[in-house]
Amino acid sequence: MIKILKYSFFDLMRSRWSYVYFAFYLALGFVLLFLNNDVNKAVITLMNIIIVLTPLIGTIFGVMYYYNSKEFTELLLAQPIKRSTIFTGQYLGISISLTLSLILGLGIPFLLYGLFMSSAIFEFSLLLIVGTMLNFIFVALAFNIALSNENKIKGFGYAILMWLFLAVIYDGVFLISLVMLNEYPLDKFALFATMFNPIDLSRILILLKLDISALLGYTGAVFKSFFGTNLGFLLSFAVMTLWVILPVWRIRVKLKKKDF
Repeated sequence: MIKILKYSFFDLMRSRWSYVYFAFYLALGFVLLFLNNDVNKAVITLMNIIIVLTPLIGTIFGVMYYYNSKEFTELLLAQPIKRSTIFTGQYLGISISLTLSLILGLGIPFLLYGLFMSSAIFEFSLLLIVGTMLNFIFVALAFNIALSNENKIKGFGYAILMWLFLAVIYDGVFLISLVMLNEYPLDKFALFATMFNPIDLSRILILLKLDISALLGYTGAVFKSFFGTNLGFLLSFAVMTLWVILPVWRIRVKLKKKDF
């Protein structure tokens, strides 16, 4: 698995899109620090970008890599290598390369600005951790979609639709539900519904630690009132971890049944 991981990692690192992704975050970090002149404000702005952009990039790279390397994967499958070993290596290679671009791209400008001397070092570290988890989640979801669809166009379409649903449509449906059911106690419903969206969950995870009540929104406020800041943080982090584990587990289950 390590050899496959290394191959997938270096294959992506040779791609110019990895450098474009890295350069984008590098430029974004410098621009935000130049405009805000404050690390705390830059972290809040970055949060709104990362929780939407990182899932999109992870989804696109995951689906694209699966379909582009399909012939090579079939060649590997003809060898005495476990299916789970091949796909786990590819999944980790993609996720780690995307995470490296994210961490280096944002880390360099913030370190040069004096992050270690700032009080926002924990919040910035949490932002990178959440971005990393979103990479691993959405690459795994993209692999699940690609494994379920042999047609490349259909696979890309479903992957983009998944991201669009979780990033945009889900919040709209959720808010409409709250308005329509405003006569009923919706606290538990809001908590339960939020756990089905890793993007909303990651936003709450960061804002609970930033402790910005005006930006928490309804679900974030419910998390805070129900569990308190620390317990709400631990709960949301645990659910995010499950969002990483479950799609990977489904990949392994799908591989046992799939006929290549």
